[in-house]
Amino acid sequence: MFLDRFHSIQQGRIHITALQASRFAKEIAGDFNPIHDPDARRFCVPGDLLFAVVVSHFGLSANMTFQFKSLLGDGVPLEFREPEEGRIELCDANGKVYLEVTHSGPNTRDETIIENFTRRYVAASGKNFPHTLQPLMESNGVMFNPDRPMVMYESMSLALDRLDATDPELELHDAQLAANGKRGNVTLEYRLLSEQNPVGQVAKRLVLGGLRPYCPDAMAGVLEEFYRLKARGVDYGSNL
Repeated sequence: MFLDRFHSIQQGRIHITALQASRFAKEIAGDFNPIHDPDARRFCVPGDLLFAVVVSHFGLSANMTFQFKSLLGDGVPLEFREPEEGRIELCDANGKVYLEVTHSGPNTRDETIIENFTRRYVAASGKNFPHTLQPLMESNGVMFNPDRPMVMYESMSLALDRLDATDPELELHDAQLAANGKRGNVTLEYRLLSEQNPVGQVAKRLVLGGLRPYCPDAMAGVLEEFYRLKARGVDYGSNL
């Protein structure tokens, strides 16, 4: 499974190092948010990687909802718990829950289908910034703190009509931003297509922090830094 490079299982627990998480963010998601850099002061594991780990272990169900409860740091041992039927928790040894999943309906364990869906979903997710969020913030006249951009996952859900699509595509259908003081709630809705035919829907909810009036010059600086990091690519220096 392609996720073997991005996590390990030790004594029945899941381990994700900062390097593994950063590789996943950059190589699979195209996500160059500095918060996923191994040496970031506020480092956290990408929510997309936690999503991918869950579906790789439990399969892809027709209906799934993922609630991100806490930020996960470097190398925290995790375990799966199933407190009741249709519910999965990804938590640490102290019981702190980082991700809560509900699922129902038919399920597939086909590795090709799961990998292709995961790759397509994560690639679409990696385009959140700047492709979707920058024009969305501009049209609403707000932006995050350019010195400390905060874009956090809150939840994602999927409703699949079919589980046999081997080469699905995600098409952004709608994007909304509701600003409330310094907090912004973003809803992104996607259509899942297979051979141009609709086979399901995916929705994501994000939280933007530190909102302030939109400033083109400040955003230009954020975009310049994003593309600088992207052009540099995956660079782990002496950490390898």
